[in-house]
Formats: sequence, C-alpha cells, structure tokens
Amino acid sequence: MARLLTLVSLLFFSVGSRVAASPCVAFDASWNLYAFGFNDKDYNAGTSDSWASGTASDITASGRPPFDGSNTTCYLSQFYNAIYVLNGDSSNPSNVHVFDPTAKSWTTQVTSGGPTDGYSAVLDHDTNVFCNFENITTAAQSSTIAWTDVEKAGFDTTNYQPVMALANNHVHFLNVPGVAAGSADIFVIHFSWFQPDPQSYGNFPAQHGQTTSIFEPANDGVQLAFAYIPDDGSATYVIDVVSNTTTSMAGPSTKDSSAIYFASDAAIVQLTSSGAVNYISYTNSSSDSSASWSSVKNLVSVAPTSSASSASGTATKSASGSAASGTSSSTSSSSSNSSSNGASSMAAQGGSVVAGMMSALLLGTIALFIS
Repeated sequence: MARLLTLVSLLFFSVGSRVAASPCVAFDASWNLYAFGFNDKDYNAGTSDSWASGTASDITASGRPPFDGSNTTCYLSQFYNAIYVLNGDSSNPSNVHVFDPTAKSWTTQVTSGGPTDGYSAVLDHDTNVFCNFENITTAAQSSTIAWTDVEKAGFDTTNYQPVMALANNHVHFLNVPGVAAGSADIFVIHFSWFQPDPQSYGNFPAQHGQTTSIFEPANDGVQLAFAYIPDDGSATYVIDVVSNTTTSMAGPSTKDSSAIYFASDAAIVQLTSSGAVNYISYTNSSSDSSASWSSVKNLVSVAPTSSASSASGTATKSASGSAASGTSSSTSSSSSNSSSNGASSMAAQGGSVVAGMMSALLLGTIALFIS
C-alpha cells in the first residue's frame, strides 16, 4: 500500500528483510562523512581531505538507535542538515531516528501504519518546501505520525526487486520488467504521477544494483544526477537526468552485491557487507573516467567486526585492492526529458516487492513509497 507521513521525503518499496543488522554511512550538509553502528559506536570521519590518515572522531551519544534492524538506511535532509535513520531499531522498526550533526544529538519520531520489514527508500530533496516544516526539521515531534495511501505503482511489480534513485525531484526505477537497458520508469513526486513512457538515459545495463543521489554543492539545489552500481560491480554509472546521458566510471574494488552507497557533491562512498568504507572522487568532468576507488583510512581502525549481508549477497575483493580505470562512455539519449527528472536513494538489498502500491510518509518533510 502507498502512504503519506511528515519528516523528509521518502519513497520506498517493501522488500524481503536482510539476515543481519547493518551499520550505515551518510554525509551532513558540510560533507562530513558519518559512520553509524560501527561496533555499537558512531563516528565522524570528516571531509574527504581528512580520510587518508588518522582516526575518525567518536560521536556516540545517548538516544541513538541500536542499529540492529534489517536493511538499516540513512538519509540526508540537506536543507535542515539532519540525518534520518530508517529501520535502525528492530524492536520499533517503524520509528524514524533523527540525528542533528550540529548538536550531535538524537531524537526519535514515532510513526504508525508504516512498514515493519526491510524496504528500499529515497529521500526527496525539495518536498520539504511543500510540507509542514516546523513539525520535523532537526528533531522529532512528540505526536505519532500516520502513513497515508498514495498510489499504485505504474508498472507490474511482480517479483520486482526495487532499484530506485532520486534526481530532480523524480523517482527513477531501474531494471523494471519490459523496460530497455539504459532507461528508467519515472514517478514525478510533486505531481504524484507516473510518466506514461520510460525515459532513456544512454548506456547502462538492465540488472539489479544499488543507487545513490549525487548532491549539488552547499544547497545549490536538487540533485541532478545519481550513481548506479550493478550487483556485479562491473562499473559505476553516473546518470545525468538533465542532459539525459550516462557516464561510466570504475567499478568498486570490492565487488559486493550487499554493499550500500552514499554520495556527497564530490565523492561516492561504499560501505561493504564486511564493514569496509571505500570511495571514488566525482568531479562531473572528463577526469572522472580515470578516477579509482580508495579506502577511507581513518575509519579502518573502527570498522565493524561484522555487518549486515543479504541472504543472496556475496562479497569478493580484487587481489590488488584498487579499481581498474573506468572508461568514459557519456552516451547522449535521443529522447527528451519530459518535465524534470529526479529521485534519490539506495536500491533494495534483496527480496522482492510484496505488493504494488506506493506509500508516502510525510514527517514534516517525509514521503515514503512502499509496494
């Protein structure tokens, strides 16, 4: 069923739960990288210029979720500089946990009627403008927020494992049955409407994988591109929804179908199922074709001894530990982009869609989609 809450702006599909708890990573609005749930502690690794050495700062505070849920995921509300955690508490899976990077404090938003299992979600960048901002910004409100049915998915969701991404205030669904490689089905968030035809974006495979939105610098606006990493880790595809093009970068050194990803305006970060944190720089220029993946070294000493893994996910690491250079294949699409395109998030880690309805939760700025 599809429902509507009030906190940020999330769209999600229900999927099968993962077999173990998972830490997560996220950036704040100043592009400090946070690692949550690392051996029951949380860390601030700082900006990318500090990742090569040293040790991340311990920011563990009271009120944090236990990070023992299935498919725990983190999201940045850039306008508010707040980080939201979904499914971070197995005892209360519908709660939304809010971390304020400025105050280094946690609050918890109670919700009702939402999902109680693993799911994939995306956080819309601009829907805050249309929501009740004072309800949830950097802290939860005292009253429970209920979910509201929104709309049936615009395509057949039978056995569909969600691959969802946000850019330009649109949710992009990849690897949809019957949709060609290099194309996406699109849900227009602000009009609550599925575009009737898929949008072509160039050259990327039709297979399950993970996604993450690439932010614009310092609140310059909504995300206009997202990264897509197929489960085989063969490449990192950056889809630009304004130019309708796809650029290929190096695939992660660690080939891990259970890895999760989070991007800032200048880096794409991977958290593997074994707890390693890696990144590749992104500049939106020709130099991206020669970029390679590196370790976030100041998180190595605090990396979790175990992490969540999908029932079907396996991790393999290259012998050299460094990614091969990606070849730039920025392929322009002949199809025009109708309206604006947008969506952000991670793809579902595993499992299948349970139903075919979209749900939205507006937590003072949240919209969630569930199938």
